[in-house]
Amino acid sequence: MQVTLPTKDYAGYIFDCDGTLADTMPLHYRAWTRALRERGAGFPEDLFYAWGGKPTVKIVQELNEMFGYTLRAEEVTAVKEQYYLELIHETEPIEFVVEFAREKFGQAPLAVASGGHREIVIAALDSLGIRELFSVIIGAEDYEHGKPSPDPFLLAATRIGIPPAECLVFEDTENGAKAAIAAGMDYVLVPDPRRK
Repeated sequence: MQVTLPTKDYAGYIFDCDGTLADTMPLHYRAWTRALRERGAGFPEDLFYAWGGKPTVKIVQELNEMFGYTLRAEEVTAVKEQYYLELIHETEPIEFVVEFAREKFGQAPLAVASGGHREIVIAALDSLGIRELFSVIIGAEDYEHGKPSPDPFLLAATRIGIPPAECLVFEDTENGAKAAIAAGMDYVLVPDPRRK
């Protein structure tokens, strides 16, 4: 996987989790598919990847609007996340991002800012043995507006005490890149490991 990393040193580093630190997107999709199939609904795979970074409850609401479903957002979210946790042991790292975080650990504050709930994010980080690298973990319950809003990244920058312009974001989705730009932060776009 060829990615050009900035040579500049930043005062702080903020990482998305799913698809960025942890190769969990296929696991999330399997959990979504199971939870929705049990309720007579579906989630096209291309749409799932296009909506990467959106909070789970918002995804259910938008699926309802788009396909005329009457899914209960809180119920589907709880079931989907339960199914995901059953798969968490299959999590693999996105090696170059995890290696970069390990290199920067102790040199600058590191944060995670995710569209997932904190419990789910922590489970993924724990499964990779890297939770201790991050002094701040921001989950969907910590902000009102998810990506592409800059809120998750701005909150992470505030909590690590670094001005936004001095932070570098690692993201794997267009929504995440838009959020970084809106936050006034430089970013690295992490490609899907399954796409050459």
